[in-house]
Amino acid sequence: MRLGVALGYWGRGPDPGHVELAREAERLGYSSVWTAESWGSDAFTPLTWIAAHTSTIGLGTAVAQMAARSPVATAMHALTLDHLSGGRLTLGLGLSGPQVVEGWYGRPFPASPLTATREYVEVVRQVLRRAGPVEVAGRFHAHPYRGPDGTGLGRPLKSVTQPLRPDLPVLLGAEGPRNVAQTAAIADGWLPLYWSPSRPDAYGPAVADLPDGFRVAPMARVKVCDDVTEGLLPVKAMLGFYIGGMGHATRNFHADLMARMGYEEEARRIQELFLAGRRQEAVRAVPDTFADEISLVGPRGRVAERLERWRGGPVTDLLALAPDPHTLRVLAELNG
Repeated sequence: MRLGVALGYWGRGPDPGHVELAREAERLGYSSVWTAESWGSDAFTPLTWIAAHTSTIGLGTAVAQMAARSPVATAMHALTLDHLSGGRLTLGLGLSGPQVVEGWYGRPFPASPLTATREYVEVVRQVLRRAGPVEVAGRFHAHPYRGPDGTGLGRPLKSVTQPLRPDLPVLLGAEGPRNVAQTAAIADGWLPLYWSPSRPDAYGPAVADLPDGFRVAPMARVKVCDDVTEGLLPVKAMLGFYIGGMGHATRNFHADLMARMGYEEEARRIQELFLAGRRQEAVRAVPDTFADEISLVGPRGRVAERLERWRGGPVTDLLALAPDPHTLRVLAELNG
């Protein structure tokens, strides 16, 4: 099982320690470093900065949001950064949910998310393969555009720039069983959310029959510390926000996933408290057991024991979320 470090997205501003953390991960033999985006910093610019300060570690977006840019623009970002980094990029994509897509990006959430995702990936693949001009006549993505409000003058185009790797890996964030099944069919890997080694069935039957060479790269909070309860507090804060606030009361994919993992009553209670403005209560309502099973937190021996459970399943890449330098070193030692 390879190790990666997940830096996430910025809060109020850039973290001055991210570059050095990425460099330390590279020195320790970590396979990859990943950035993200929500409604603030973007995923590609910090990753480019990290690429300039490292030389061998893989670079990944986990995730670049599809609504943030057209699939052609995403492919342009990917092929540019792949060239500049010497072929180190893995493109992780995610659709997000209606609250973010419509509230932040000002675009309609697709009526058929599976179709929209499939078309998006197809456009990206065509740009990167550069076998010919991009031509997709999709429901959500059309190249060239032939809509009633267009001029009709568009023509199929091929990238002027030759991509460094036509087979640049594309991974998808997916939560629902149908989405996971499609991901296994059209992508090179999967970025699961809230992965629990004991509950792979929460993602549907496709997890039991993944293609050879398919990457499974979940993010997990990793913290080597004496006090497990204290170490889980950031996990509970994250879950309180995502389960409670990253979605509408009637449509929250994160809450639905938590429910499928056996915590339906707790997920709905967290939503209820968060949406009522009782955010601290929402965080406290997150069960320690749930936060613990999707994390690697505690003394060295406890982390070592639990790490073996992660090795026993389909996970190919463990992306350590927000680790400190000491935790990075211990995790590298434990992983051998």
